[in-house]
Amino acid sequence: MLDHEEKFLFKEEILHLANAVAEPGVLDNVEDLLTDVITSPRFDSEVFTLERSLQVMLGPRAGTTLVGLLTITPEVFEEVAEVRIPAEVHERLVAWRARFGLAIDNALNFLNNPDGIQGHNFATQVAHVEERRVLQGRLTLVRYNNEPQFFQADASVFLGLVTDIMERLGPYLEPDAVDAETLSRLRDAVALIERKTASRP
Repeated sequence: MLDHEEKFLFKEEILHLANAVAEPGVLDNVEDLLTDVITSPRFDSEVFTLERSLQVMLGPRAGTTLVGLLTITPEVFEEVAEVRIPAEVHERLVAWRARFGLAIDNALNFLNNPDGIQGHNFATQVAHVEERRVLQGRLTLVRYNNEPQFFQADASVFLGLVTDIMERLGPYLEPDAVDAETLSRLRDAVALIERKTASRP
């Protein structure tokens, strides 16, 4: 529960949020944004930018407050009922929390505490896209909870990913960070790519 000072600050934030959504149509716009995020095929990345999107819509302070209200504990959320705000605003907050709160909270927790990877598998396939043959890769990452996650993309996407990883890890590697076998495989792989992609006379 909140102490006296925390209740005062909480009340101030709720009142500020209520003022931010007081303009006609703002409540509907916020609900549309939350609905778009929760139903997006790119849900994780959309949640990652949700607070920023709400800050743009409502202002930095109110946007942050709204995300907090959607994800705080039930005991703290009950304090909202004690703040004098328009009934429609309170009803929307209750409805949004019930509809969106748990999914957003779970996603934010995952993004802030990502799972580790205990294994991976990579396979290739040729897809036919608009009468063209396109080389694709299929990456499987196995989380520590043994739940697999699959990613499929064109070869250029995975090559770009590998390049980004190497460029970003490289400056911070210690002398014993990479074993001789891995370095040999990296050299062989780069040489193979160079041979396969070299222009033929």
